[in-house]
Amino acid sequence: MTIPFQSINWSTIEKTEHKGETGTSFWQTIQFAGFRVRKVEYSVGYLADHWCQKGHIVHCLEGEFISELENGEQFQLSKGMTYIVSDDLSLHRSISTKGVALLIIDGDFLKQSEV
Repeated sequence: MTIPFQSINWSTIEKTEHKGETGTSFWQTIQFAGFRVRKVEYSVGYLADHWCQKGHIVHCLEGEFISELENGEQFQLSKGMTYIVSDDLSLHRSISTKGVALLIIDGDFLKQSEV
């Protein structure tokens, strides 16, 4: 994949609304072939409505949130922290009590290699 230099003015990217089990998330998405970049905001009281198995690189821009794994483990991330996981390695969901802004990158490069 080749991506020429470009800057992103997030204020010009349309926001789409996605309801959680509680609360709402708002996504601004830039899609390339096999690669996606999103600025995502979770509202106060957000709980994801599903367990995600997709791989991500998630960087916390503002606020804090919990990434919960299906086995019950919880990881609190705050501004400046990042987590990384490959596809199909752990079911996870996000929880935000006070609201948060994230930069999320995912795509084919996070698929597990078959040996």
